[in-house]
Amino acid sequence: MADTPARPVLQLRLVVEAQDFEEALAFYRDALGLPQLEAYAGEGDSRVAILDAGRATLEIANPAQKRMIDDVEVGRQVAPRLRVAFEVTDAGGVTADLVDAGASLVAPPVRTPWDSLNARLDAPAGLQITVFQELDTKAAPSPADDPREE
Repeated sequence: MADTPARPVLQLRLVVEAQDFEEALAFYRDALGLPQLEAYAGEGDSRVAILDAGRATLEIANPAQKRMIDDVEVGRQVAPRLRVAFEVTDAGGVTADLVDAGASLVAPPVRTPWDSLNARLDAPAGLQITVFQELDTKAAPSPADDPREE
């Protein structure tokens, strides 16, 4: 691994434009449970809410890896170029809650070859999301050995 840069990144912030701000805020803050850290309003009805999603990672996958993940989680190619994944403690329960809150189920929770339980949903603000639950925390591979994302 390369030396740590002199100015390391301190935060990853994914900015998503939501046509229906209230729907998206209710879904991600209230249904998914991302705590609101800050909110701002400006001229012309401009609004933003900053939600805490815990630890952030940026996963870069080549097209073959993206296809493989879609095949495992959904059984067909469905993901756009950008998909957001949230680690949860109960993939089945959270999936049901998110469908009740307005998400469309793409694929129910499935056990993956990397020993997690993953579900795929189409969610507000035009995002496709994965909720995943790690099943084998005792023998988690090191990041260098881990062939998948969530």
